Amino acid sequence: MRILNLIRIALRAMTRNKMRTFLTMLGIIIGVASVITMLAIGEGSKQSIEKQISDMGANMIMISPSSGMQGGVRLEASSMQRLTLDDVKEKAKNVSAISPFVSSGGQVVAGSNNWPASIQGVGPDFLDIRKMEIKEGIMFTERDIRSAAKVCLLGKTVIDNLFPNGESPIGKNIRFNQIPFTVIGTLAEKGQNTFGQDQDDVIIAPYTTLQKRVLAINHVQSIYVSAVSEAVSVQAVDEITEILRDMHELRANELDDFSVRSQQELISTISSTSEMLTVLLAAIAGISLLVGGIGIMNIMFVSVTERTREIGLRMAVGGKGKHILTQFLMEAIIVSIGGGLIGVTFGLSVSLLIGKAAGWPVTVSEQSIIVSFMVCTIIGVFFGWYPARKAASLDPIEALRYE
Repeated sequence: MRILNLIRIALRAMTRNKMRTFLTMLGIIIGVASVITMLAIGEGSKQSIEKQISDMGANMIMISPSSGMQGGVRLEASSMQRLTLDDVKEKAKNVSAISPFVSSGGQVVAGSNNWPASIQGVGPDFLDIRKMEIKEGIMFTERDIRSAAKVCLLGKTVIDNLFPNGESPIGKNIRFNQIPFTVIGTLAEKGQNTFGQDQDDVIIAPYTTLQKRVLAINHVQSIYVSAVSEAVSVQAVDEITEILRDMHELRANELDDFSVRSQQELISTISSTSEMLTVLLAAIAGISLLVGGIGIMNIMFVSVTERTREIGLRMAVGGKGKHILTQFLMEAIIVSIGGGLIGVTFGLSVSLLIGKAAGWPVTVSEQSIIVSFMVCTIIGVFFGWYPARKAASLDPIEALRYE
C-alpha cells in the first residue's frame, strides 16, 4: 500500500470525527507549546545574564585577600592585609590593565542635599576593566594618584540625589564624611547588574586619596585586572596566582592567602545553574507530551474498536496485517505531528507575547523546535504502535462478525 493512499485513508478517518481528533491533538499542542516556551524563557534568561556579566567586563579578574591560618586559628579575609602596592605593580604577560581597589561607605553632601553612597578608590585603568564610560568631564590621571588629589567622578544615581535640579556637577565641590572632593567627571548610566545592585550609585576617586585621607591604610582591599582577551582569562588567572604566591613567599604545602576569580568562572557557574533550571522546566512541561501520547493511545484503541468490521473487510479482500498496522500507525503519527505543528506555532506566539508583555528576555532556538518535532514523531510511533498492532492481529472472520 502506497504511502499517499495511507495518508489519504488516515485523513478521511480523522475528518469523520473532527472534534475527537482535535481533542486528541490538544495534549500534544499544549505539551509542545509548553516545552518551546519554557526553553525560550530559560535560554533568554541565560543569554541576558551572560550579557550583563560581560558588560561588567568579560575579561575582568578579581584578586582579593583570602582567609588564612595564624597560630592554628583561621582568620577572616578582612584581617589578612597581604595585598600591597607591590602586588599591584607586578605585571603578567596575559594582563592588559590593572587597578587597585579600596572602598568605603558614608554620607556625601552637596549644598543642602545629602545621600548615603559608596566611594571607590581605583586606578586610571579601572573604567576600561569594568567597561564603564565617562559621560562628561575627564578621568583622573597618574599625577592625581601620586598626589592623592581630592577629585572624583559621580554615577547617575548620586548626581540625581545631590543635584536634583539637573545642573551639571562638573567643577562643584562635595563632601564625603566631611572630606571635600571636586567633581571632575560623570559616569554613563549602567543600571542594575545581575544581582540587582545599582551600578550608578557610586563615587570614583583615586585609590591613594581613600587610603590616606579616608581609610588611613597603606594596603589595597582588592585588585581588578583585565586579561588580554577572554580566551586567555584562565592562563591569566594561573599566571597571577603563581606571581602572588612567589611574592608572598608561600611554600608548596601552604594555602593561598589570596583569592583570584575571573568573570568566566562566574559566567560558567550561573550558566550551568540556568541550564539546570531550564531542563527542569522543560521536563515539567514535557509531562504534557506524555499525557498527550497516552491520549493518542486511548483514542486509537477506541478507533480500532469502532472500525473492527472495516478491518475484517479489508483483510477479507486481501489486506495483510502489515497494511492494517501501517494504516493505524500512520493515523497516530499524523495526529501527533499535526498537533506538533500547531503546538510550535502556538509556542512561538506565546513566547513572543510573554517577551513583549512581561518584558522578559526570550530566545527561541531552532534546536528546541527540531527536538519538539522529533519527540512528536516518537510519541506517535510509540503510543500508536500497540493499538495498531492489535488491529493488525484481529481475526478476519471474528472481525466481520463483530457488532
